Amino acid sequence: MYSFGVSSQKEKLLISRMQELGISEKDIIEKFIRSGGKGGQNVNKTSTCVYLKHIPTGIEVKVQKERTQALNRFLARRLLVQKIEEMFLKEKSELRQKIEKIRRQKRKRSKRAKEKILSDKKHQSIKKELRTVKDYNSEKS
Repeated sequence: MYSFGVSSQKEKLLISRMQELGISEKDIIEKFIRSGGKGGQNVNKTSTCVYLKHIPTGIEVKVQKERTQALNRFLARRLLVQKIEEMFLKEKSELRQKIEKIRRQKRKRSKRAKEKILSDKKHQSIKKELRTVKDYNSEKS
């Protein structure tokens, strides 16, 4: 295969994930585009942006995170594998589970839930207040 400029362990992991999902290099169209943004002369003169398209699924990925083409090729393939895996596994995907968890954490509470929380807080404050009053009376005697 190719050398992506990452550790051989990461390359093997990526290749095994691709094989598990049935993704072959023949099914991928790879193009190189000139990147934009930060990176100076290196980015302006070389085509470091990597574009991948998986023909059977039609999923397209474009990566220009790093300054080297080899590393961007690795990152693009990894992203492509993630997207295909997510498409196949839908709900079981780890990424989707994380997104759903964050969505649940951020959503607004219902009026009833808010009232319950506030009543619990009020109850707790009353208990604390009674403790301090008790302590004050016991010191006085």
